[in-house]
Amino acid sequence: MDLKEKLVSSFLALENKVDIDSYVHDVRTDAIKIFEDQGFPSKKEEAWKYTSLNSILKEDYSVFPKQENALEFKDIKKYFIHDIDTYKIVFIDGKYASHLSQTTHDGIDVCLMSAALSKPKYQLVIKNYFNKAAEKDSLTSLNTAFSCEGAYIHIPKNKIVEKPIQILHFSTGNESATMLQPRNLVVVGENAHVQIIERHQSLTENPVLTNSVTEIFASKRAIVDFYKIQNDNENATLIDHTFVKQSRESFASVHTFSFGGKLIRNNLNFYQEGERIDSTLKGITIIGNKQHVDHNTLVHHIEPNCESHQDYKGIFDGKSTGVFNGKVLVNKEAQKTNAFQANNNILISDKASINTKPQLEIFADDVKCSHGCTIGQLDESAMFYMQARGIPEKEAKALLMFAFSNNVLSSVKIPELKQRITKIIASKLGVNIGFDL
Repeated sequence: MDLKEKLVSSFLALENKVDIDSYVHDVRTDAIKIFEDQGFPSKKEEAWKYTSLNSILKEDYSVFPKQENALEFKDIKKYFIHDIDTYKIVFIDGKYASHLSQTTHDGIDVCLMSAALSKPKYQLVIKNYFNKAAEKDSLTSLNTAFSCEGAYIHIPKNKIVEKPIQILHFSTGNESATMLQPRNLVVVGENAHVQIIERHQSLTENPVLTNSVTEIFASKRAIVDFYKIQNDNENATLIDHTFVKQSRESFASVHTFSFGGKLIRNNLNFYQEGERIDSTLKGITIIGNKQHVDHNTLVHHIEPNCESHQDYKGIFDGKSTGVFNGKVLVNKEAQKTNAFQANNNILISDKASINTKPQLEIFADDVKCSHGCTIGQLDESAMFYMQARGIPEKEAKALLMFAFSNNVLSSVKIPELKQRITKIIASKLGVNIGFDL
């Protein structure tokens, strides 16, 4: 039995053991039919032209981990942003870890997706928002069919969340190979503000495949800052889908830091459904060996007088492969749009490669849109200049590469997170430089 057949047959078992209302049941039933019809994506599809899942799908993944592996905070402390007080929603092998978490219902809801899907008091929000932003492609639909756990975050009107929210997913290797499908729903009310940090971390050498979906809804004048830390081991695969729907005058940003994993695919879609909206998509990728990172982005400008800013930096070593497929779609009605898109890459190794495809589809005539990409190597004259002033070659390379990626870091609004990312970058570049940010 291949993985597709295993998943379809496992769906019935899941439906019998989870407690959900009829609306969610119908959504999940429709979703599994979509996955059954479409199957896993292949390189024959334009959006997956440079990313193959064949080697990953050969594993015999456990869909429902049979046992829990207890973890203590001291074992995983290094993966938390522990310098500041935060709300925490922690999952171990797909199951909620209450002893490691700090949730709340005090004026805001920072809790579990399983509770939101099953308890009557959440039904109105679920019916209005669950699966309303996510696309109906095969992998997103697969997640919808199996969605039963993840983070549920609801910030009511005029609420400013005083501290960031961390969502952490750990896999422990209880099974020889594990497949996880977390589902997050973030609803931010009018004039509300929230900061969220998400991380998927494998603690095992066993293969792990995570198919994650996050839906974010930013109401009028809401502010949402979302940060993704991807620094996993080389047996972990992450396929991450994030869908952001914005209402009038809202601001939403997603920063993606991709530093490790066997294969990472980031599907990031923004939909601007109102005027004077600002959307920011930024990312830094630093990988080596045979690692593969694919960023697939879409910003859909639907209404006039809106802005979007995309800036992705990539540094590739060894036999690593990078992919950037960024699309800006401007509707005919979306006049006065200002859209910027850039993808700049450095190849450290002759065997590393990058496939980049920035796209603009503009149907309005009064817009300011630009896109571009670069692929190159470190500036030899700059290297010579720094070495001539006594900076060793290794440190000179690191400084140049850090400067290359720093404009993405500069827009991170949580100082402790910025320091953590800086340390990871220094470690990836193989130096110990005290960057003071």
